[in-house]
Parts: sequence; C-alpha cells; structure tokens
Amino acid sequence: MAISGHWAFAFGVLGNIISFIVFLSPIPTFYKIHKKKSTEGYQSIPYVIALFSSMLWIYYAFLKTNTTLLISINSFGVFIETIYVGFYLYYAPKKARVHTVKMLLLTVVGGFGAVILVTQFLFKGAARGQVVGWICLIFSLCVFVAPLCIVRQVIKTKSVEYMPILLSVFLTLSAIAWFFYGLLLKDVNIAAPNILGFIFGILQMVLYAMYRKKEKTIVKEQNLPELQNPVIILDDNKKIPELTEEQIIDIVKLGKLVCSGKIQMASTMNQNAAKEEKLPNLQTVEA
Repeated sequence: MAISGHWAFAFGVLGNIISFIVFLSPIPTFYKIHKKKSTEGYQSIPYVIALFSSMLWIYYAFLKTNTTLLISINSFGVFIETIYVGFYLYYAPKKARVHTVKMLLLTVVGGFGAVILVTQFLFKGAARGQVVGWICLIFSLCVFVAPLCIVRQVIKTKSVEYMPILLSVFLTLSAIAWFFYGLLLKDVNIAAPNILGFIFGILQMVLYAMYRKKEKTIVKEQNLPELQNPVIILDDNKKIPELTEEQIIDIVKLGKLVCSGKIQMASTMNQNAAKEEKLPNLQTVEA
C-alpha cells in the first residue's frame, strides 16, 4: 500500500510537471496572434473548456483527501487559462469575441455556479464527492474532445497551420501520467478520461504528420518557376547561353516565318513595279 502511495505521488509530480508544460504550450500560438494582431483561424473553445475543467477539479480536490497535487496544478491552470482567454478576446474579431463571451457565461459563470449550488444543497458527504467527480470526468473528456474542432478543420482544409501540435504532444504525455496517478489511487474519475485523452492525442499527432507532408509537397509544387515565353538577353561581355532543343525549334520556326514574309514582300514589290511600267505604254496607245 505504501509502495503504491509513493508511486502515485511520483506520477502526480510528473503529471504536475507535464501539465505545467501543457498549460504553457499555447504560448507560441498566442505570440503569433500578437504578432499578426489577429486570431485568424484559431478557436477559443479549448481554452474556455480547459478553464472550466480546472475550476471543477479544484472543487473536487477540496472534497477529497490527499489531492494536494490536483489543487496545485489546477490553480495554475485557472490562472494561465484566464490570461489566454483574455488575450484571445482582445485580438478576436467581433463575431468570435461574442461567441467566446457566451461560452464563458454558459460554462464558467452558469455551469460552475450551478454545480456548486446543486451539490451543496442536494448531496452530502461522500455522495457529493462522487457527483462532482463524475462531472469532472465528463468535462475532462470535453477538454480532450475540444481540439477535435481543429482536427475537423485540418481534414477539411488539408492544412495544419492552425493545429497546435505542442499542445497535442504534451496532452498525450499528461494523459499517461494522470492515468497512472488515478489508477494507483484507485480513483476512476481521474484515470478514466485520460484513456480517451491518450487516444485523441495520438490521433492528432498522426493527422499532423500526414497533412504536414502533403502541405510541404504542395508548397514545393507552387514554388516551381514557370518558363513560359522565355526571353534571352544577349550581352557582348557574356557568353551566349546554351539553348534547349525546344528553344532551337522555336527560333527555326521564327526564321521561316521571317523569310516567308520577306519573300512575299519582295514579290509584291516586283508586281507593283511591273504594273507601273505597263501604265505608260497603255497611255501611248490611247493617244
């Protein structure tokens, strides 16, 4: 029992470290948003859901025992996710800003307030912890499902520009650590959602690898120079460039056209001259 407790503490510390990195992983995304002064195709859903989930886990941890590691990391989660959401609201266009505010009111204000009121007045003792634990389980699943909107966008656009791959990688590692932490504590509410988190994390990384290669191939094809109607500039101080077979054929064709044009022009001039010579003779005969 003591050994499992030590291992649980070790995985809890590891989970704290990885989750700390998870919470910091969107920083490059928000730096890009700050640089471009626009949220572009980025979504606020993962950050709003993560904020709500962190608040729920803090509430759950206070109802349980030996859950200090849950309180520490989720307190930091509430802090950093609040900054992210505020940052997003500052740079988001009006439509995205209104949508984010509605989500905040629905989840953080209405949802969290409703959970506290219902559990405090309708449940007591261990039953209260169990109910809050199941609610935490459901919304932890939502944290892992939330990035699926980005996955859908990646599949639709065949572009990984707006997929935060660092977030996917560290969410997968975090899911592994917290799964073993919950397993060793025999807390299904902690262990269960991380199974799905691991599966979704692997899915996102596989999609990133697939569409990243396709994106590179498309960029290379678009960057290939098009040689249409090439123009050769001759300089006395430089060597004449070597001509390809197609260019030589084009020059021969052009030469034929020029020569045929000259021949036609010469024959026309000769005909005109002959007519002029005949005109005086005709006038003499009439006289």
